[in-house]
Amino acid sequence: MFRDRADAGRRLAQRLLPWRPDHPVILALPRGGVPVAAEIAAALQAPLGVLLVRKIGAPNQPELAVAAIADGPHPRMTVNRAIAGQLGITEAYLQAEADRQLQEIERRRRLYEGDRPPLPVAGRVVVVVDDGIATGATARAALTLLREAGPRRIILAVPVAAPQTLEEFAGLADDIVCLETPADFCAVGVHYRSFPQVDDAEVAAVLATARQQARPASGKNRDHATETKGLPR
Repeated sequence: MFRDRADAGRRLAQRLLPWRPDHPVILALPRGGVPVAAEIAAALQAPLGVLLVRKIGAPNQPELAVAAIADGPHPRMTVNRAIAGQLGITEAYLQAEADRQLQEIERRRRLYEGDRPPLPVAGRVVVVVDDGIATGATARAALTLLREAGPRRIILAVPVAAPQTLEEFAGLADDIVCLETPADFCAVGVHYRSFPQVDDAEVAAVLATARQQARPASGKNRDHATETKGLPR
């Protein structure tokens, strides 16, 4: 049980300290993953950014993830075919929802990042952070997109996850750091004492603070950054 997302982030950071000498890039899945990732970025003295991915819910069951869409030059959608088949979800529905979620991704990018380019990830160790994994649809799409950008190593870091779902990520991440995998997992929020909704204003504020804190060290990595490419848009 975690007190809140910040507590979960601090506890994850302790497990991730061995990667600090690799100067990793920390990428959060908004919105809930951002407060967790901020603690990790601070502990590892690493830059913090976001991976913009959106869940596609089932008709009349928006919380049930049937697919997820990740942005990029060629937006990628991953679909849980078992759930889609069981519910009779059509390709037309999935495409319409994907288009709608891509508009939301663009809105969030402007709000969170403004005109700033994405953090460079090619050739880097990248830590992808969320506040927990249930069905894994969003994280799966995010990792698939990230792999195309050529990082040296991908580490998936989450406080809690459904054990069966986590097993499916073995081929998507090079390393997985998860603090709790309860057999009776039912929902991410159950494993936090305080689990309020994270809004856009909080995400933007956390990212702005992280950028301010990272400025003194930015010159150290400037030459390396110019040789790498960021997550595709």
